[in-house]
Amino acid sequence: MISAPLRLTKPTPQTAALGAGFLTSLFAFAVLAEDVREKQPFAVDQPVMLWLHTNTTAFWAHLSEFLNVFGGPTVMMPLLLTIPLVLWFTRRHPQALFAALALWGAAGTQWVLKRVFERARPHLWPSLVAEHGPSFPSGHSTVAAALWLVACVLLWRTPYRWAAVMLGAVYTAVMALSRVVLGVHYPTDVVAGVLTALVMVLGVFMLLRSRLTGERL
Repeated sequence: MISAPLRLTKPTPQTAALGAGFLTSLFAFAVLAEDVREKQPFAVDQPVMLWLHTNTTAFWAHLSEFLNVFGGPTVMMPLLLTIPLVLWFTRRHPQALFAALALWGAAGTQWVLKRVFERARPHLWPSLVAEHGPSFPSGHSTVAAALWLVACVLLWRTPYRWAAVMLGAVYTAVMALSRVVLGVHYPTDVVAGVLTALVMVLGVFMLLRSRLTGERL
C-alpha cells in the first residue's frame, strides 16, 4: 500500500510575521551581545549619554527618579505575580499561562544575561540613584517592554488594542530613556532590554498561539 505524500502546510502571513520578528530581534540582540562579550565599546553610547545629561531638564530628572522606583522589583514583582493570577482566577487559563511564561521568562532571562555578560555600569557622572550589579541588558527596560507586549496580546481582540499599543510604546520608551538619563545604563543596555522582551514574549506567544487564539499555526 502506497502512503499518501506528506503535505507541508504553508505558514500564514501572521505566522511568518511573528517568526520574522522573533528572528530579527534575536539576531539584533546577538550582534549587541557579541560586542559586549568582547568588551568592544559602542560609538553611540557615550555621546548619547553626555548629550542627554547636558540637556536633561528638572522634570525629566524627577520623572526618571520616580520610574527608577516604579520600574524596580518592589513594584514590578507583585505586578508580575498579580497579572497571571487575575487571569487564572477569572478562568482565562491560556492567557494566564502566556502572561506568566512571558513576563517571568523575560524578567528571569535578563537576570541571567546580566550575570553572563557582567558588563560594568557607566560612570560618566554622579548618578541620582544608586544601582548595583551588571548593566547588560537593562532590567527596567526589559520588564517595561514585556508588560507592553503582553498587554498588546491580551487586548488585541478588544476595542482597547490600539490604546495598549500606543500607551505601552510610550511607557517603554520613557522607561528606557530614564535609565540613560540617570546614567545607570548605556543606550545599548536599554535596546538590549527591549530586544530581550521581544524575543521572550514573541517566543512564548508562538508556542501558545493555538491555545490563545484557536488558530492553527
